[in-house]
Amino acid sequence: MGKTLYLTCPAGISGDMTVAALLDLGADEEGLRKVLNGLSVDGFSVETKRVKKSAIDCMDFSVVLDHAHENHDHDMEYLHGHDHHHDHDHHHDHDHDHHHDHEHNHHHDHHDHHSHRGLAEIQSIISASSLSDRAKALAVRIFDILAEAEFRAHGVPKEEVHFHEVGAVDSIVDILSVAYCIDDLDIDKVYIPALSEGEGTVRSQHGILQIPVPAVLDIVSTHKIPLEMMHVQGEFVTPTGAAIAAALRTTEELPKQFVIEKTGRGAGKRTYERPSILTAMLITPAEKKGGRIAVLETNVDDCTGEALGFLMEELFTYGARDVHYIPCFMKKNRPGYLVRVICDEERIPRMEELIFLHTTTIGIRRCMMDRTTLDRDAGVMMTPYGEVVTKEVTVDGRKRAYKEYESVADLVRSGNAGFWEVSQATEETE
Repeated sequence: MGKTLYLTCPAGISGDMTVAALLDLGADEEGLRKVLNGLSVDGFSVETKRVKKSAIDCMDFSVVLDHAHENHDHDMEYLHGHDHHHDHDHHHDHDHDHHHDHEHNHHHDHHDHHSHRGLAEIQSIISASSLSDRAKALAVRIFDILAEAEFRAHGVPKEEVHFHEVGAVDSIVDILSVAYCIDDLDIDKVYIPALSEGEGTVRSQHGILQIPVPAVLDIVSTHKIPLEMMHVQGEFVTPTGAAIAAALRTTEELPKQFVIEKTGRGAGKRTYERPSILTAMLITPAEKKGGRIAVLETNVDDCTGEALGFLMEELFTYGARDVHYIPCFMKKNRPGYLVRVICDEERIPRMEELIFLHTTTIGIRRCMMDRTTLDRDAGVMMTPYGEVVTKEVTVDGRKRAYKEYESVADLVRSGNAGFWEVSQATEETE
């Protein structure tokens, strides 16, 4: 079963901050280094260390470039085009993926090829890596979001985009590292309520740009990510960070109550008025005994099976507790379906929005129902084929264990046995 990640971004988001937070959360650093060492990209190494941000202990992740690949974007006065003083934490006091098209007068031709890769070349690097298929797909999606944003910002066809942000070695390392960590932590749901951004300007090869820069504006607009503008000078959301948020985010709606299982903190390189910390939490919804539940219903007789199938996937993605399609006969003897969605009360607006968006209905009925539930705990059942996750309840003092379908399916997919065999083994264990 996949885990749920909650990312809070009160100081924005960048690639290195995200990697650091995920490593601090428990992603396998040794495994990541093996993947990075096998990349068909040279001129870099990675460093991790503990740092303090406003007396808060955080993980720091850095991509260290050799002289031939250095991007030289650490001159804050040049980047911001005016007096812009900061307390530097160390020599390279910058978020190393902030160089979206930032090029200095001392930019040298000897590293143009390395820092201006096209999307097709980057996809080849990803394909040749030792990342899992799931991680490769995520890395490709992040780069694709970046390429789309640069295409719309500069009017260059996506396939022909050769630009600094996507092509830079450190951005490649950051994005592949995020993809590895998400896969290693087995995260399949990500809450990102909003991104916080500063104000002012930043210098680029196109001149002085307003913050948020065009690529960030395009990403948050296209992917409907809420943006909070802070009255703080500085660029807090990088294009790489925005693309990572867009690719990871499955919902902005947190469970009304949840339990924090583990916390990780990633440090940014720049020092602003607001501490540059990205906090990552692994959470589980807090199960409430009894309480009230919402039931939404509508009748449709002119939707395809494909549309209804897609609707069900979306409803579950955004927190539906259950979805039913019940065959029925409607006006004029037309066969149709009763669509029924069970959800928590706070999710009603999002559920109704999805139903209206993906079906032809023009009305939804709703009611609130009281319910009674049993206390439940997570358990593990051993079988000859491996562990199966269960949920356990107590009825009249007696315990019952119910196997989780996805846990059984994972054992089957691993090639140990057929579904019937694994399922039967859990019943024999009981």
